Amino acid sequence: MEAMPGLDLNQPPFDLLDAAAHARIAAQVDMAFHARGEIIIGGGEPSAQVVVILKGQVHAFDLDAAGHEQRFADYGAGDIFGAWAVMAGRARHSYRADSDVVSFLIPAALFRSLLAEYPAFAAWFQEGLAVKGQLADRARGIELAELMVAQVGAAQLAPAIWVAGTTSIAEASARLREERVECLLVDDPAHPEPGVVTRTDLLDALTIDGLPVQAPVGPLASRPLVAQQTTDVLFQALVTMAERHIERVAVREGDAIVGTLGMAEVLSHYASHSHLITLRLARARGLEDVIDAARGMDRLVRTLHAQGARMPALMELVSALNSRVMARLFELLVPAPMQSRLCLLVLGSEGRREQLLKTDQDNALVVEDGLDWPGLEDAMARFTVAMSEVGYPPCPGGVMVSRPHWRLSATQWRARLDQWRSHYDPQAAMDLSITLDARPVAGNAALFAPLEAQMQALGGDERLLHAMAVAVLQFESPLSFFGQLRQGERGLDIKRGGIFPVVHGLRCLALKHGITQRSSFARCDALVDCGGLDAPLARDLAQALAVLQRLRLDAQLATLDAGGVPDNLLHPDTLRRLDRELLRDALRVVKAFRQHVRIAFHLSD
Repeated sequence: MEAMPGLDLNQPPFDLLDAAAHARIAAQVDMAFHARGEIIIGGGEPSAQVVVILKGQVHAFDLDAAGHEQRFADYGAGDIFGAWAVMAGRARHSYRADSDVVSFLIPAALFRSLLAEYPAFAAWFQEGLAVKGQLADRARGIELAELMVAQVGAAQLAPAIWVAGTTSIAEASARLREERVECLLVDDPAHPEPGVVTRTDLLDALTIDGLPVQAPVGPLASRPLVAQQTTDVLFQALVTMAERHIERVAVREGDAIVGTLGMAEVLSHYASHSHLITLRLARARGLEDVIDAARGMDRLVRTLHAQGARMPALMELVSALNSRVMARLFELLVPAPMQSRLCLLVLGSEGRREQLLKTDQDNALVVEDGLDWPGLEDAMARFTVAMSEVGYPPCPGGVMVSRPHWRLSATQWRARLDQWRSHYDPQAAMDLSITLDARPVAGNAALFAPLEAQMQALGGDERLLHAMAVAVLQFESPLSFFGQLRQGERGLDIKRGGIFPVVHGLRCLALKHGITQRSSFARCDALVDCGGLDAPLARDLAQALAVLQRLRLDAQLATLDAGGVPDNLLHPDTLRRLDRELLRDALRVVKAFRQHVRIAFHLSD
């Protein structure tokens, strides 16, 4: 229902109301004309109505101590203002017509009664960016996938069946068949922790290791036991299985083991078939098999995104699968004796577990000191080509293991880090920044551990931190001084103007405070814990980053649908009204964070 032509009650936030509320608005709403220059609501004053603009421009402003106007934001057709003045009894800003304005006026008494009767409608106005982001998912008309909120305990768990470590392979096989389970929990006095033995473990013991059927299962059990709590999110169990290369985890309720959870149980909640990607990668015999498995990645992202998956959870799952792809390529292209003498790293967004679509390769290699392998250069060149064939385009900046600059011995890496520490030129700063997010995905992770410790020690160098933090202010905000969205001829670069300042600012703050987490979201939480970031700003910052990532993914998927190459450009004029508001709110949070970084690192204007 519409109150009158031009007031669309099916748009947010009025879509949070029912038909009865719409009828009440239709009966009481009025229309007004405001001449250019008219003060519609004065700062510090109450308002008799909430204003919805039909036509024209309004700008909000404040007065500083000297009485000079400081412009806050501009409002146009469809925008709402005056709600705070009605709720709090005084306006936070003054609102003046920039042109002749036609508006709808919702009486204050009606508005307050709607707030009292409709909690979701009230939340829209009373809460901050986080609640608006949740309501945006509702406005998209998409239900949040049950997997994203269901707990492990809600799944149909397989029973926890225990056997002693002295149980024979033959007896264990019979027990598996009798109980109709895929694994047995092993209680062995020789080990303080329980273990698990699977049907595959028993088969391998007989056919590969040649053990007799009377051999005990105790030595075959895997330890330590990988477990999830019943209160954990079911989605996290899927991530754990993908990362640990396993197909079943134990489930604990407190300290007690209450069952086991495998892919079959997860799939009763989840039908995107991401498990097929994992299984195909595990069974891949050659490059073509890996390519075939990886083809489903973009489809998986599209499916989960359409189901309303939260950005942090979606990025975590995709990252786990990406890591499996790269590890499998590494295993196929590097001879087994060499694998323990190399460590493959992913950098940048992949290192932070924040990559969704395959945009480019960012990887590096740590080589064991003294390794003399003539085939190293050729193997890494083939790895880069294979990554391209899987769907990861070459990095425009050349950050790939095929380049000697990113393929160094452990000693050379230590020297490189010292060099970056003493040279503050832009290229060195960029190289160091993406390396700070490095994460091992294949080979011998122990080769990376000393380098990680050396990087963490850089947090004590104030000059280096200052030089790195300058990049947060490198790109101009897409949000103008007047609160308007601005864009270039090709669109608004959301990475430069929004995502980069957040992830790089958090990276610098994490280094300063000795935080080892790589994910931007985890860094937010850790910074609050150590006092490096105020909780309200951290909360809004995490939500703002999720909004920016979601809007970028929307645009990238649309570009793929049109046959183009995904980039970082948005076109605000094509966004829904709610998404434009969320984008503007998110960019305001980014502005506030840039100011926080400016103060934290003593950066000049």
